[in-house]
Amino acid sequence: MPMFEDYDLVQASEKQVRKVASMTNANGNGNGADQAVEHHLGHDSLAIPGEHDDGPIEVPASRSSISEAAKYMHTLSATPSMKERRGSRNSFGSTLPIPRSKRQSRLSSVHYPDGDESLTRPTRPGMPPVQASRAILASQVQSVEVEKVKKAKNMAFAFDIDGVLVHGDRLIPEGRRALEILNGDNELGIKIPHIFLTNGSGKPEQARCDQLAKILQNPVNIEQFIQSHTPMSALSEYYNTVLVVGGEGYKCREVAERYGFKDIVVPNDIVASDPSIAPYRVFTDEERASSRPRDFTKVNIEAIMVFSDSRDYATDMQIIMDLLRSENGRLGTMAKDPVSQRIPIYFSQGDLLCPTEHWTPRMSQGAFRIGLEAMYRALTGADLERVVYGKPETATYKYADEVLASWMEQLHGEEKLPENIYMIGDNPASDIIGGNMYGWNTCLVRTGVFQGGDNDENNPANFGVFPNVLEAVQTALRKQLGDDFKMHFDEMINPVLHADAADAAAVII
Repeated sequence: MPMFEDYDLVQASEKQVRKVASMTNANGNGNGADQAVEHHLGHDSLAIPGEHDDGPIEVPASRSSISEAAKYMHTLSATPSMKERRGSRNSFGSTLPIPRSKRQSRLSSVHYPDGDESLTRPTRPGMPPVQASRAILASQVQSVEVEKVKKAKNMAFAFDIDGVLVHGDRLIPEGRRALEILNGDNELGIKIPHIFLTNGSGKPEQARCDQLAKILQNPVNIEQFIQSHTPMSALSEYYNTVLVVGGEGYKCREVAERYGFKDIVVPNDIVASDPSIAPYRVFTDEERASSRPRDFTKVNIEAIMVFSDSRDYATDMQIIMDLLRSENGRLGTMAKDPVSQRIPIYFSQGDLLCPTEHWTPRMSQGAFRIGLEAMYRALTGADLERVVYGKPETATYKYADEVLASWMEQLHGEEKLPENIYMIGDNPASDIIGGNMYGWNTCLVRTGVFQGGDNDENNPANFGVFPNVLEAVQTALRKQLGDDFKMHFDEMINPVLHADAADAAAVII
């Protein structure tokens, strides 16, 4: 499914941004324009966080915020923008906030068994810690192969996960070996930076990293891991009371709490307070006991966050539609104007399909969103304006830059982005088109969504198509480090392991 569309609407949006900018220039600064619009809008305008060094970065959106339902129904007309209501140049749909400050990495470039450094790095009073023999040998090799090391430090990888490294909870065997090579099992013994950039979602980052590390049998640290909703943590500075939708049980509530959202509502809270809102839902005693009901006719929900795939389309769609048609997010009301009184809705990603353990990909969050868009149009006659994060959105790649630069500092002591970044994915409509537009080298694998011919016709990978992730990694390494680059570390360079008796005596002396 093409992911970048409605270019005429994007251009219209850009014209509107320029109009706001001209207002700003006429006043001599941004405050005059914002105050004028806010005065016109009164109390209905949405709060905008101040611009501080520790505040969010707002990245211009790559795609229109107007719904994609036109492709599946009929030609739709553009509606007045939510940004007129917000009263700020940081407009809903035209920019996507991401966290400004980089997450501080705590990963050592050397991994120790069972997380216990004392097993391999005993301390000696007044002396530097003893390094593992493997690290010493690798350091010696790298001191000789200076040019290769320089090239190795100028490259990195970004991996999609589902369909590239795993199928659900099942390992794709080549994924394990590819990560072993990048984690130091190569002729230089060097760690080559790599991050995990997935449209997967629905769990706290640490829980997902622990799960992946167990499946892949390789370390996966939270500091190198980006889920589709990870950059959405910046939205906690914009909204107070939010509805969070998707995921198993109450895991997405936990995610939102970790992101700093202050007042989090999930659909079960609303059903527990008024079971008639979802007439076809069988609400269990266990679900009721773990819910947080209250009188939602007295609560203004400020925004809707779809963090992950819905587990109950009927209930979630009904509640979302009720809120979108309400007066400023208050259940039990019906807005006179479905556009000016509509609250914002955000989706963590836009993939229509997702590879799983099933033999053919399953519908993903994009399918849920398209259903909502069509339903909203049918009920109101207006298009649904919404924001979509995740690949291939530019904001997600901008955030990946932040994470990757921090990772480079941890592994190589240089906080900079390498020149040669390889995106390896299975979905042309998100992994490949996003990487292409961001200037990365893109590799398309045949272990997930893509099962086509020589390359995808609409969004071709610029570095090539490969049967699996291992072939892609090895080809990229040979491209940068030479055709003779070996994909294993030779332990036999250690004289203690292979020397004769005379050499051993010399070593002892």
